[in-house]
Amino acid sequence: MKNISIGLIGLGNIGTGVVRLLEQNEKLIAQKLGAKLVLKKIADIDITSPRGVKIPKKLLTTDARDILNDPDISIVIELMGGYEPARTFVLEAIKKGKHVVTANKAMLATFGNEIFPAAQKKNVDIGFEASVGGTIPIIKTLKESLVANRIHSIVGIMNGTCNFILTKMTNEGKPFDVVLKEAQQLGFAEADPTFDIEGIDTSHKMAIVLSLAYGKKVRLKDIYLEGITKISAEDIAFAGELGYRIKLLAIGRLKGDAVEARIHPTMIASGHLLANVNHNYNAFHLVGDASGPVFLFGQGAGMMPTASAVFSDILDSARNVLKGISGRVPLRSIDETGMKDIRLVPMDNIETKYYFRFTALDRPGVLSKISGILGAHDISLATVIQKAREEAGAVPIVMTTYKAKEKNVRQALKKIDRLDIVRDKTILIRIEDEL
Repeated sequence: MKNISIGLIGLGNIGTGVVRLLEQNEKLIAQKLGAKLVLKKIADIDITSPRGVKIPKKLLTTDARDILNDPDISIVIELMGGYEPARTFVLEAIKKGKHVVTANKAMLATFGNEIFPAAQKKNVDIGFEASVGGTIPIIKTLKESLVANRIHSIVGIMNGTCNFILTKMTNEGKPFDVVLKEAQQLGFAEADPTFDIEGIDTSHKMAIVLSLAYGKKVRLKDIYLEGITKISAEDIAFAGELGYRIKLLAIGRLKGDAVEARIHPTMIASGHLLANVNHNYNAFHLVGDASGPVFLFGQGAGMMPTASAVFSDILDSARNVLKGISGRVPLRSIDETGMKDIRLVPMDNIETKYYFRFTALDRPGVLSKISGILGAHDISLATVIQKAREEAGAVPIVMTTYKAKEKNVRQALKKIDRLDIVRDKTILIRIEDEL
C-alpha cells in the first residue's frame, strides 16, 4: 500500500483532533483511500504541553519550514489560525507545489483573492471545508452538489457562540452579560469574545460562502455587519409575544445581477427550521432554482467535528495525489480567471420588515407623533404594543412594520430619537418572514 506523507502546522484544539482522528480511524481511512496517510511532521510554537494524544517526539518541530521544505510531504495542513504567518506559510506551500488544507476562515476571507489564484496557477488544491460550518458540508454542497443551480438565497446561523447566547437568553430570560459569562465558563466563548459577538467571525464565513455561491470576489468590508451586543432580554420577550425568535443571521440573496449581503440579529417566525437551531449548532438554508430549498444542520465547531471536516479535504487531496491530478473541481466554483468583483445591493436599498422599541414618556399624542414620522417616510405599521408605565414615567412602545426601505427607516428613527418625548435611542431589529 502506498504511503502519502502529510504535515501539520498548528497543534491546537483542531490540530489535536486531526491527530486523534487519524490515530483512532487509521485503518478505516486507509481502506477508503487505498493508501496510508503518514503524518510525517507537526509544527507548533509549543511542542511540550500535553495534548492527550500520543505523538513521537521526532515528529515535533517548532519550525514550520521543516514541513514546507520537505519534498516528501505532499499535503500541508494549516491549522494555526490568524492572518500571519499563516498566509505566508500557505503561499510558500503553494509555491513548492504542495496541496493545502486549512480551516482558517479569517485568512481566506481576507487574502483569498491572492491565495486561490496562486494555487490555480501552481496547479495545487486548496481544501477549506472546515473553514465554514464545522462538520456541515456547506463548501462541497455549493461547489459540487448544487453546481448547476442559480442560488436564489443562502441564509445561515454561522456562529455557535452567538447562537448559544441567544438560545440561553430566550429559554431562560437571562441578560446578555450573564449568559456571555456562562458561555466563557463553558468554553463556548473566548476570553475576548469580540470576533464572535460583534459578528466578525460570521462575516469571514459569509465572504467565503458568497464567493462560492455566486462565483465572485467578495471584500469583507462590503458586507453589512451588526453583532448581538445590543440584544436585550426585553426584546427577546417581545419577539416571543409577536411569534418570533431572534437569531444572528447571515443573509445572501440574489437580486438581478446584484446580491444582498448582510449580517445582523433577525426576528424569524418561531416555527421556522432556523428558529429552532439552538445552543452552539449551526445551520444553512439554501434555495436553488432547480434544487428548491436545502437545509444543512450540524456542529459548527469543536475539536472532532472540525477535524472530521479537515479530513474530508485531506482525503480529496490524497486521492488526487494517487491519480496524479489536481484542479478537477475549481477552487471557488469557477476558474479563477473568470472571478469578477461581486456587486452588492447597498444597505440603504434593502427592503424588509422591522421591529422598533421606543422608550417614550407616557403622554397623550406620543403614539401619533411617532407613527406620523414613520408614515411620512413611507413606513406602514403592522402591530403596536404599549406596556404599563414604569417608575420614571417612560413606557416601552413596540411597533412592527410592513416592508420598508432601510434608508427611510434610518431617516425616520433619526427624527424620532430627537423628540423630547423619547428617552433612549430606538432599538431596531429586522424581521424576515420570507426565508
